[in-house]
Amino acid sequence: EDLNDSLYCFPHLSDSCLRADRYPVTKAIMYTFMLAIILVTVFGNLLVIMSISHFRQLQSPTNFIILSLALVDCLLGCLVLPYSMMRSVEGCWYLGETVCTLHSSLDMGLSVASMLHVSLISVDRYWAICDPLRYGGHSTALFVAAGTSITWLFSIMFSFGVVASKVNLVGMEMLVESLCVGTCVLLFNKQWGIIAPLLTFFTPAAVMVSLYLKIFYVARRHAQSISDRLVTTAVSDQKERKAAKTLSFVVGVFLLCWMPFFITTIIDPFLNFSAPASVFDALVWFGYLNSMCNPLIYGFFYPRFQRAFHIILSRQIFRQNSSNTKMDTA
Repeated sequence: EDLNDSLYCFPHLSDSCLRADRYPVTKAIMYTFMLAIILVTVFGNLLVIMSISHFRQLQSPTNFIILSLALVDCLLGCLVLPYSMMRSVEGCWYLGETVCTLHSSLDMGLSVASMLHVSLISVDRYWAICDPLRYGGHSTALFVAAGTSITWLFSIMFSFGVVASKVNLVGMEMLVESLCVGTCVLLFNKQWGIIAPLLTFFTPAAVMVSLYLKIFYVARRHAQSISDRLVTTAVSDQKERKAAKTLSFVVGVFLLCWMPFFITTIIDPFLNFSAPASVFDALVWFGYLNSMCNPLIYGFFYPRFQRAFHIILSRQIFRQNSSNTKMDTA
């Protein structure tokens, strides 16, 4: 009887879910891998937040969007990923329906906010490279403030609204009632399985790809005319091409991490939800990897961020007056 009890999430309930049947070594490997993702996500994004907040050299319009993105990804790592790790490894949700609803809302909201921030950075880079004469000053600051505020508000209101209203479950009442106790999944019916991915992923992805192609075209056109320009302009063009290459990497990682999950989200309701839970779980964690990669991309690809990280990690920041801590600008 004790052996049978250990097979269930809630042994005293007749409709309890089964625990995940995994070897202890498998669980240990999963916990180690997921904990590493959480730690890199949290502390990597904290480094970005500290760097931009402390060093004036990093306080540009683009970097304020990156600061907001880092805050989103850090909150995802702190508030969502630890509970997702427990659910993924144990195969059980022990925290009840209310916390499950809050977790699902935060999971969806912060993930959407992260994706929309990446798209917002693409718009900012497009404006800076393709229309540099109008980029800068009050209009840019207003764009950043409005863009980040709208991104946060839309992501949280949309996600909490969908989960709280249960509009995503309309027509699926029989399926929801048949779920065992100890599960916490975010399901979508056929309609919202299309609407949600279209609004939160495919539209931002299309914007990013189209803007990147335009940026690449402009940077290449500028590069072809370098021989007719001054050296200072050539250096500027080189920076434009580097920005275009970095953005292409950003778009590539973004699509690689999230595309499999959203394609499955669209297809699964039409296949009578035949995708195994373990596959969905793996795809969700693959999407989470994007929040881990963001500080690596925006931080470690830029020398100024590298120097800021070095000053913070070597604790030089504590040995100097905080207002006088400076980075080499070479």
